[in-house]
Amino acid sequence: MRLRGMGRVAAVILVVQCIAGIATLAETPSAAPGPPAAAPGTETMSQGGSRFDVAAATAAYLAKVPPDKKARSDAYFEGGYWLLLWDFLWNGAAFWLILRLGWSAAMRDRAERISSRLGPWLRWTRTALYWAQLCVVFTILQFPIAAYEGFFREHKYGLSTQTFGAWLGDQAKGLGVALVLYSILFTLLYAVLRRSKNWWLWGSLVAVVFLSFVTLIAPVFIFPLFNTFTKLEDPAIRTPILSMARQNGIGVDDVYVMDASRQTTRISANVSGLLGTTRISLNDNLLRRCSLEEIESVMGHEMGHYVLHHNYKGTLYLGVLAVLGFAFVRFAFDAATRRYGATWGVSGVGDLAGLPLLALLFLVYGFAMTPFANTVTRVEEAEADIFGLNASRQPDGFAEISLKLGEYRKLDPGPLEEMLLFDHPSGRARIEMAMRFKAETLRGSRPASP
Repeated sequence: MRLRGMGRVAAVILVVQCIAGIATLAETPSAAPGPPAAAPGTETMSQGGSRFDVAAATAAYLAKVPPDKKARSDAYFEGGYWLLLWDFLWNGAAFWLILRLGWSAAMRDRAERISSRLGPWLRWTRTALYWAQLCVVFTILQFPIAAYEGFFREHKYGLSTQTFGAWLGDQAKGLGVALVLYSILFTLLYAVLRRSKNWWLWGSLVAVVFLSFVTLIAPVFIFPLFNTFTKLEDPAIRTPILSMARQNGIGVDDVYVMDASRQTTRISANVSGLLGTTRISLNDNLLRRCSLEEIESVMGHEMGHYVLHHNYKGTLYLGVLAVLGFAFVRFAFDAATRRYGATWGVSGVGDLAGLPLLALLFLVYGFAMTPFANTVTRVEEAEADIFGLNASRQPDGFAEISLKLGEYRKLDPGPLEEMLLFDHPSGRARIEMAMRFKAETLRGSRPASP
């Protein structure tokens, strides 16, 4: 349910994320909102009757999904497993091709020639000039799989509302953002790589500080490039959201609505930003498709991420992964250049022509760390789920939202499948959590026996 400008798993693959650009934010309306159906056992428990059956209530919610829709959702989500592998192989092959054909060395030489003509004070632009070439070439090489994954596949499963032209427009914006932001990152990073013997430590610091800075400015300066944000005016929805925010120490005065329906049918929301950029946002699909109870459960979850300081914990976690990643790259890069450096035209880690090799090594590292990264994220999501249930007091709304998320997330995976491949708790786990919360709440509200 989190709207992420940059996913943490993508952030771990530092250079790869940079080259891939910023993912398009989006999601169309469906059925009109309605109150969530009560789970079996609710009425009897609330009247002091028979015991609320958590397992039966969970099974009843899962049974509301027709078999054909469940099969379609499972196929979509399981196809994502294969895409993880194909993305890894495709992007790895693209980086290797850029190195093997000497394109990277040619890009470096071209950047050196142009920057030298600009004078000694502008020699630093060579990194940005090299990055601009590499970013465009990689984007072209990656385009077939990006188009399939981001446009054609989304339309096949009824999750996209964009025309191909609109999708291309968002990709162009993402490319522009990547060109600007990562020109800054790589200029700083290569200054460290060329000057420090402990470049892997200082490089980790530069990467983490930069990504934290992007997180800070994204709600105000990046997200609006892809979507229009307007203030939520409906007091029936705005007032309870702001009240919940104040109850949990979130100092905001407005709620913003993102026009995600121009891109997708998915529902999402977010409490994002740091310092003075904090913003509560939800997309228009959430407003159009969901009841107030469901909206409150989503916003409670998102506020949980903010109140539990998941952004700060995520930065610490990213820092650890970055240090480990740069340490791996330090040894692997030297080994690769000793054997193939002359063929590729790469002299060392401070050579701009080696950036595709850095990206390839981070790609390998990130792929290997996927189960661990998924587990860390999944734990944070479960923490936010529990917080949201306590903040909103809407277990049935939360269960209904879990079913809506099940339109594109597998609802009932196997235990090992969920542990390795899920970065959020499964729909079954979330519904069971909500029903357990409901059972304990109802038990506490039962009148004492005479």
